[in-house]
Amino acid sequence: MSAHYTSTHARTRVARKPPRTLSRMPRRINLLRAVLILTFLLLALRLFQIQIVNHARYAKMSVAQVRVDLPTSALRGGIYDRNGQILAVSRPTSLVIADDFQIKSPLREAEAMSPIVKVPVAHLVSLLSEKNGYVMVNKQLDLSDGRRMTNDAFPGIVVQSSSIRSYPNGTLAESLLGGVNTKGSGTAGLEYEYQKQLAGQTGETREFVSASGVNLPGSHSTVIKKATPGVGLELTIDSSLQFVTERALAKQLKATDGVTGVAVVMDVKTGQILADASLVNTAADPGVLGATPSWGSPVGVPGVDQTINNLAFTQAYEPGSVFKVVTFSAALQAGLMTPTTVFAVPNSVQVGGRHFHDAEVHSLEHLTATQVLAQSSNIGTYEVGSLVGENGILAQVERLGFGATTSVNFPGETSGLLVNADNWYPADQVALPIGQVDAVPPIQVLDAYNTIANNGVLVEPQLVRGYVYANGTTKAAPQSATRQALTPAVAGTMNSMLQQVVLDGTGTNAIIPGYSVAGKTGTASIPYPGKDALLSGAYNASFVGFAPANAPVLSMIVVIERPTSTIFGGAVAAPVFQQVMSYALHHYGIPSNGTVVKPLKDANASIGSDVT
Repeated sequence: MSAHYTSTHARTRVARKPPRTLSRMPRRINLLRAVLILTFLLLALRLFQIQIVNHARYAKMSVAQVRVDLPTSALRGGIYDRNGQILAVSRPTSLVIADDFQIKSPLREAEAMSPIVKVPVAHLVSLLSEKNGYVMVNKQLDLSDGRRMTNDAFPGIVVQSSSIRSYPNGTLAESLLGGVNTKGSGTAGLEYEYQKQLAGQTGETREFVSASGVNLPGSHSTVIKKATPGVGLELTIDSSLQFVTERALAKQLKATDGVTGVAVVMDVKTGQILADASLVNTAADPGVLGATPSWGSPVGVPGVDQTINNLAFTQAYEPGSVFKVVTFSAALQAGLMTPTTVFAVPNSVQVGGRHFHDAEVHSLEHLTATQVLAQSSNIGTYEVGSLVGENGILAQVERLGFGATTSVNFPGETSGLLVNADNWYPADQVALPIGQVDAVPPIQVLDAYNTIANNGVLVEPQLVRGYVYANGTTKAAPQSATRQALTPAVAGTMNSMLQQVVLDGTGTNAIIPGYSVAGKTGTASIPYPGKDALLSGAYNASFVGFAPANAPVLSMIVVIERPTSTIFGGAVAAPVFQQVMSYALHHYGIPSNGTVVKPLKDANASIGSDVT
């Protein structure tokens, strides 16, 4: 029994079947092996596709993430005066940038760089420790120091080409030249008008940069397209005369507490502008007309700055009595009077519901046309205008160039605001002939007087005399366009009449010893903005004329807005004309003519009789 039991037990243990879970393990392992093998095959296939099949594409994408093609600014063209004096120039410089993430020891690198980049060590350490990836170290480093920085290969430092615009004469002619912004683009004046030409053509450089925009270590720049330097400008301006004009105008503006001042000198025959000053007295009360924007740098007289806008071209004003040449030249051109024609001139008239009067009270006077002009009689001028009539006056305004922008096309230039037949009022029969309707820029007034000086030929003003190329060659600008606006006979007669204004009329402060001078004063009331009224106590004081009157060479206009110590054109503007024109005549070696024109008897006009 015992043996049988033992045998049976042993057989039973041998015949026992294995657990079912153990029988499934090899299948799962094999499946896992298959999945792993398939995964590796897919990865290998993908790797083969990336590295072999699509290698070129992904290599290009990889490079594109760090490669950039950057525009390279050209060196901006210079601006020169008529004698080659530099007025504006761009100097090549080096721009030093740091990727401070690449800099391991700011102090050690700062100590090595400081003598080269001209930045104190302490400040450099601060810059190189900012950890923002892009730090401007020096924007205007000299080229030699820039090359040294490049050759020494400082870690994390990139040197790029740059330039800086400078004006060697400081504020001289600033309202004319304008300026540039931080990117080097013109923002005003001639810098803005000739932006495309001065800027040249942008080039292209290939760089390899980090995410912060700084070049990668060990990378090199490649020039894809060279930048073409800009073409410079040779202006008609004479720096010496410009300085004298600005200083004389600034002193008078300050002395009379005027708000703004304009003075322009022109070559009679060519229309070339030799000086163009536009100033503002920042200390004067701008009143309801508002402040005139300025560049903020005094011109040598405290508180007197260059205006941002060149007022000779951009600001229209009612010119007053200097506009009377339109009326007188129209009457002469139509053969309706001569210089000796006598007019019976009362003190005042009532026309179109408005009361007009001469500046100074007088009884009925009998004046010749020349005396009317010399004494600047408003009522006498109205009588001259009545001979011409509405259509004749309007036609003469246009004939003398008023109401049209000049060929200079200065930025912001105004054509003026003129009355025409459609908006003509009866009172305009008096107001227009005396210069109290049309609003025009000073340059148009100067053009009209220059036409008289030039034997009736209107010549367009010119500011650019030629173009200066990077290789040193120059090209002359086209000459100014001309047209016959007045007959030589009428121009000659007007010349003689305007000489009497200076010799024995309201313009005696413009007399230059040894030279005959022709010109006209103006003291024009200023309209109140938005109202049918005049601004109380506010006037524009003007003088415009030319010399030598017997053989005109130079013409000039001076306008001072809202002087207060004295208001009259003959007392405020004429002295500036006299001072600047005296200098100009001697500066250009124009000989004294010694001509003395006898004044008319009984003219003796008061300097204040030209108020309109």
